[in-house]
Order: sequence, then structure tokens, then C-alpha cells
Amino acid sequence: MSTPTPSAERVAVVTHATRYAGPGSVEGLRKAGYTVLCHDEDFLDEATRTAFEEGRDGAVACDAKTPTGAVGQAVRRYGRVDLVVSNDVYPARYLPVDQADPAELRRAAEALLVTPAAVIAKAAAPMKRRGSGHIVLMTSAAPLRPETGFSVYSSLRAGASAYARAAARELAPHGVTVHAIAPNFLESETYYPEELWGTDEGREKLRGLLPAGRLGTAQEIGDLVVFLGSGSADFLTGDVIHFTGGWA
Repeated sequence: MSTPTPSAERVAVVTHATRYAGPGSVEGLRKAGYTVLCHDEDFLDEATRTAFEEGRDGAVACDAKTPTGAVGQAVRRYGRVDLVVSNDVYPARYLPVDQADPAELRRAAEALLVTPAAVIAKAAAPMKRRGSGHIVLMTSAAPLRPETGFSVYSSLRAGASAYARAAARELAPHGVTVHAIAPNFLESETYYPEELWGTDEGREKLRGLLPAGRLGTAQEIGDLVVFLGSGSADFLTGDVIHFTGGWA
């Protein structure tokens, strides 16, 4: 076994780093002084990894094919992982209950429930050995008000949030915290593209949909991730934090 590279002061892993809550998480963590190992499907290409790292001190694009592979790579490379952000992404596809497609359900379940559970398992072992660590699942607030036609997406996001709460109870005696951040109306091209919500019409619609009257920003969700990993409030664990601007 190769000897790990001497560790940075703090090491984080962010999955799907270019989508959903990934960009905000990466920026917040690297500015907070973490070495951030970033996973993304596009990072299998070396040129893409190089382009991503340019101008982002502290961010390291890894060539792991899977989120669990990225966690393993962090432990091998740095000898530790302090914070893992399982930023799980899958299209919120319209699928009425009377048109349920088992194949689509399995694909969505793999992305939104199986993958975060596997990431927790991969991160928990080294964190338990060290007696400390922080895990954050990016889920969704959609289950609070399931929309017609989106029962699959809402149900699986609810399952991931519940899994985070259960894992938190199991890992708390080992000094490991687990949280779910459940956004809705988060500024991201994945679910709230600028072309729709950055227009005058989109902004007017937002003012009628939620008290904050705007999308949450990447910086705000990044700051929340940094706080949860800071160690300053580790009695807080097992929470589902609704990042919704007052909508929930």
C-alpha cells in the first residue's frame, strides 16, 4: 500500500461538483481552507479536470468514476477525510403514478437513495476510526409538498433525508455528524436555470411563491456546508435543514 500524501489541515469531498449544490459547496469549503477533492462524471477527461482546477486554489478534480470512489481516493491520497458532501443529482421527471415505470424508478433510486447510502458507508469507516467527521447529504424539500406527477422524485428524496437522520443516530457515538440539507429554489442550472428564473417574469413568479422572493445563492448554501463541518456545533446532528427561503 502506498503511503498517503501528508494531509492538508482539513480534507473534504464534494460529489457532482459542477451541478446542483456542488459549485457553492466547493467554493465555500476551499475558501474556508479545506483541500476539496471534487468528483464529477466529466472529470474522467484530464483536460476537463485541469480546466476546473484553474483559478480554484484548494480544489482538486479527481478521476474517480463514482462518488464512493472519490471518498476512497481522498482517504488514500490524504490519509483522512473530514467532511463529505453527497450532492446527489437526478432529473425531477414528470411521471404520474398511473404511468409508473419500474425501470425509471430503479434508475432514480440508484442516484437519489442507493448512492448517498453508499457514500455514507464509505465515509463512515475512516471517520469512525478517527473519532470525528461530518457528512452532509443534499436532498430536497420537494417531499414537503409533493407535486402531481413527481411522486418518484419526492419519495426518494424523502428516503434519503430519513436515511441521513437514521445514520446520524448510529454514528453520533463515534463523533461523526450527519445532516441532510433539503433545498428548494436553489440557484442552480440543474433545477432552476437562469434562462427561466433570471428573467423579469421568473423573478416576479418567485416573489409570489416564497417569502424570500428570490432563489437561494450558491454562496449561502456553501456557507451552510462550512458551518456544519466547522465542529462549532457538533451537538447538532441528524437534522433535515430546509433551505427554502421561507417556502417550508
